Formats: sequence, C-alpha cells, structure tokens
Amino acid sequence: MLITLDYFINKALKTEQKKIVVAAADDTLVLRAIKKAREIGIIIPILVGDKSKIFELSKEVNFDLSNVEIVDQPDQVKACKVAVEIIKKGQANILMKGLVTTSILLEAVIDKDKGLVEGKLINHFAFFQLSTYHKLLAITDAAMNIKPNFKKKAEILRNSVNVLVKLGYEMPKVAIVCPVEVVNSKIESTIHAARLTLLNKKDMLSNCLVFGPLALDSAISKEAALHKGIQNEVAGDADLLLTPNLDSGNILYKAINFLSGGKSAAIVTGARVPIVLTSRADSEESKLYSIALAACL
Repeated sequence: MLITLDYFINKALKTEQKKIVVAAADDTLVLRAIKKAREIGIIIPILVGDKSKIFELSKEVNFDLSNVEIVDQPDQVKACKVAVEIIKKGQANILMKGLVTTSILLEAVIDKDKGLVEGKLINHFAFFQLSTYHKLLAITDAAMNIKPNFKKKAEILRNSVNVLVKLGYEMPKVAIVCPVEVVNSKIESTIHAARLTLLNKKDMLSNCLVFGPLALDSAISKEAALHKGIQNEVAGDADLLLTPNLDSGNILYKAINFLSGGKSAAIVTGARVPIVLTSRADSEESKLYSIALAACL
C-alpha cells in the first residue's frame, strides 16, 4: 500500500537515470518540472520545440541548458513526431507532453507506421494523494478512451493493474465505479461492472481483486459500504477506480485536482514507454510526480 507520491521520487532515485524527451517543451511549468527532476537526479532531458522560446522561458526559471540536448522544431505537430522518433530510436525512455494538445501528441503516438502502440490499447492512469483517503488512489481512464466497451474496459484494467504490479502491489483492489450498486439493464456501466467482476472470478483478469458495480462512496468509504450492506474487501478500500467513460473520468480527475487540493501523478500506459500526460493546467508539482512515476516504470 502506497501512502504518498513522494514514494515515486524516492524509488526513482534508487534506479539509473532515465532519458525523457519532451514534445513542445516551450512551456514554463513543464520546464520547471524538468529542471527539478534533473536537479534531484531522476532524469536526463531532451527538449523538442521552439528553441528560442525554450531558452527564453528557461532564463525565467533559472534553468541552465548548457548541457541539455535541444531539438529546434517550432511546429507542434512536427515536434511530437520528432519526440516519438527519438523514443523509437531508443534514445529516450520516457515521452512527455509539453505545451501541446493531447490529440496532437496522440496522433504521433498511435501512428500505425511510426508510432509507439503497435496495435495495442493505451489508457490514461492517475494516482492521487488525498487528505481524505488513507492511501494513494488510482483512477482510469480520464483522458484517452471516450466510451470504452466491455472488451476495452478489460484491456484498460489489464494495463492499469500491470502498472500497480510493477510498483509492488501484490493484489490491487479494483472498484468498477457506477451510479448504483445493482445491475440495471438501462445503465450499461453496471452490466460491464458485473461482467468484469465475473471475469476476475474466473481468473481471466488476474493479479487483482475486482468488484462492481460500486457507487463512488461505497468504493472509497467502508462506512458507506457497510451502511448499504456491502461486504466485500474492495469496497471502501479501493486502490484503483475504473470509471464508466471519459466524461466521468475526466470530471472526477479535475474535481479532485482543483476542488479537493489533491496531489496527482499521471501517465499514459500501454505504449512502448510510459508517457507523461498531465493537463496543461496541472501544477508543476503534479508534473514532477508524473515524471517520477514514469521513471519508476
């Protein structure tokens, strides 16, 4: 059980430094996070973007670029393609989104001929450190898959559980979050939840405990679960929440970040390498934790 996001920084410090390539790196918050991650010794950066802007912004944040590799490419679309190519050549271990929309970066990532997914599904995965929860809480999928069907949800779970297992979780608890705790033929997410739970019981979703449908309160509050008569070891103690769709996942992600004061670390998993994909409005601290998480993977 992981309690704080600092775990990822401490774990990354115990491993060899990873090379990270930033697509469209001309962004103040990104450069601050990269500077900090470099200073504490967890990454070696390669910056792709508008070189003049990168130098200008780096001066503002006192980031010494004398020993940093910079690839001058002002065009955002081309910058993303260059960054992906650097990964494919084995010159970096982590890809990071800079000041560019997610869709532009992902076009380069999922390109059939030059991308990094090799036909596999990729999904967004985020950890949250909350004062109101007793351990780190993971959420998927808040940024990638718009309305995943049952098969895609199973793939999202496998990708996400793989992240948790790599981080040392022996049997992560997965709550399939829905509006209600009973299967309702008119609410597709509840049907998916029941099927995913069954898949887990048949050991076709392995290395985890899956239970659903669960409303959010029952997933994260033992008191709420017991009050509703739900007795299951996942209820009230979830490590990972699988949301019904991107709408709900994205709203939950941003509500926690901006309303609860939660700290976060977010990546895209399922590709050849971890992809640091935070919101452009996410804090420097969240970006640093995300870099550290990717370095651990």
